[in-house]
This record gives sequence, structure tokens and C-alpha cells, in this order.
Amino acid sequence: MAGRPRSFDRGTALAAAVEQFWRTGYEGTSISALVRAMGITPPSLYAAFGDKAQLFGEVAEVYAARTLEGVDQACALPTVREAVARMLDDTARVHTDPGTPLGCLLLTEPRLDGQRDAVRRRLVDRIERGIADGDVPADVDAGALASFLVAVMRGMSGAARDGASAEEVHAVARTALAAVPAPPAPPAPPAP
Repeated sequence: MAGRPRSFDRGTALAAAVEQFWRTGYEGTSISALVRAMGITPPSLYAAFGDKAQLFGEVAEVYAARTLEGVDQACALPTVREAVARMLDDTARVHTDPGTPLGCLLLTEPRLDGQRDAVRRRLVDRIERGIADGDVPADVDAGALASFLVAVMRGMSGAARDGASAEEVHAVARTALAAVPAPPAPPAPPAP
């Protein structure tokens, strides 16, 4: 015997759950806050998404996929400096957008360590490719630079959540970009 058909759009409800978790984090989000935000009843939430942890897992997948898509687009740019500039600019712009919750769920939620590491790994890969292409000096530690950039983005997210202005968060992005080494200088031509 089939259950009663859903009286809500699952995608719309999931989008509302993403925003609720983004605003208040996993620990700060109650089932009552979720059902209110999603416009559904507790039994509907449990039937469609399982418990809070299962719903959060689905939210994390959706949010991380969207974030990693932006990281991948930035990493496709021709130089490491352009890639990092795009990532930092996107971070500043999105984290201070008044149309969404401030900050970034992926960068601030303790439960999303694996997703943050996926961002770091993509940065390591892009920096290593830049080293191989001669776009970044060979002595740059790709892992350390990637970890630094993720730490900066986490700080930008926290600053946005704490009320920093868009200009203040963009200033952090500009300052962090200065830490990305310039391409090595071409060899000097031989003396005549």
C-alpha cells in the first residue's frame, strides 16, 4: 500500500533547509525551526528526509556541490593568481550578500571538515599545476599556501557573520591575494 503523496515540493523544502542550517549551523538548528522554514510538518520531514542528521547530510551535499562548482570554475582560470583572486572575490561577495545568510556554511560548520578539505585539495592541485607550468615559483609549498587560503576564507566567513561590511571583507581578500607569489621573473637576456 502506497503512502499518501507529498503535499510539498521536496526541492523547495530542501533549499529552505539549506538556508536554515546556513543561518544557524547544525547545533543551532532545531526540528521546529526546520519545519517552520521548510513549511512542512515534522512527520513530513521525517518521511521525506529522515532525521535531522540525515537531512543535514543531504544539505551538506547540495551546499558543497555548489561551492565546489565555484572553486572548480576559479581553478580553471589560466593562472594561479587569477584563480585565487576569483575565489577570494567570490568568497567576499557571496558571504556579504544581503540576499543570503551571511558567511558560509561549509567554512564555518564544524561537521563539514571533509568538504573544507575538498576545497583545500583543489587548491593544492591548482597550485601544483601552477608550479609545473612555471606560473608559481618552484619553492612554493602548495599545501601550506592552500591551507593558508582556506584559513583566510574561513576568517572572511566569520567576519561576515560577525557583521563586517562587504568592503572590509573585500579588503581581507585583497590582502590575502598579496600572499600569492608572483610568477618567477624570466631569465635576463645574455649580456652583449
